[in-house]
Amino acid sequence: MKIEASAPSNIALIKYMGKSSAQNNMPTNASLSFTLEHLRSFVTLELAHDRDQWAPLEGLPEIKLSDSGQAKFLNHFARLKEQWKIPAHYTVRSANNFPADCGLASSASSFAALTLAVYELAKRMSLTPELGQVELSRLSRLGSGSSCRSLFSPWALWRDDGAEKSAIGWHLDHAVILVSEGKKQVSSSQAHIRVSNSLLYNGRSERAEARLSELTSALQARSWRQCFELCWSEFQDMHALFETSRPAFGYMTSESQRVLAHLRQIWQETDDGPLVTMDAGANIHLLIRPEQSARANQWLQGLNCIKSWS
Repeated sequence: MKIEASAPSNIALIKYMGKSSAQNNMPTNASLSFTLEHLRSFVTLELAHDRDQWAPLEGLPEIKLSDSGQAKFLNHFARLKEQWKIPAHYTVRSANNFPADCGLASSASSFAALTLAVYELAKRMSLTPELGQVELSRLSRLGSGSSCRSLFSPWALWRDDGAEKSAIGWHLDHAVILVSEGKKQVSSSQAHIRVSNSLLYNGRSERAEARLSELTSALQARSWRQCFELCWSEFQDMHALFETSRPAFGYMTSESQRVLAHLRQIWQETDDGPLVTMDAGANIHLLIRPEQSARANQWLQGLNCIKSWS
């Protein structure tokens, strides 16, 4: 029996950075994300002989998980097997249709896909009743916090132990500017720990919650300029935590800064442009209104992009 599952990545506009419980991936503040349906992870499960093991999934760009990365993935698999009392051993294969470990939230999509795959296995073995997406998001969160948001589309709100579908109904297009496909030197998991000693960390949760309230209202009111300003200040706030931690670290490169300056100039010259945000990486995410697509192609000309227009 072969089980297959897939899940999308997501990009948070109000960020999850800092944990109230590292062991359980509990966030210090709520986060709001947009689901990236065109950036996906894929997982298959097949019976193995003597132990659970991970292997790359053929047919997609090969990913290379470190020993610690494999252990984290298989630990979540073991947790879910215990949850549903699943017997036997399995080979867990995974891959993405986008680069991993570079700030595109491959952890979110891969752990969400793994959770869905194991749930499907448990259902086929009649070991679990039907579960809702909120219940599954709570289980997925234990493997990777941000993965709980990947179970909802197009917008997800994560507060406390699980995510839920946000009532925001605005459909947007997405592009990511690939500044660097290199593996991050500081993982997101490490960043969550290290930012806690930044002098800017005090008050971070309150700032994020205030922006969440403002951004939710701005999105519902279709106030595009206000959405841009809030998203810009939020990702800059997060990256300032990295740069003021002790020891300091960072993800932005000189090319990141050049592209950000280009995007800000578009707004200054036209009073319009994309929403801009960054995850814990050098790459830059854009959200674009569908009617902006023609202009967006001009804005992004010459830049290395992965994009999905309506």
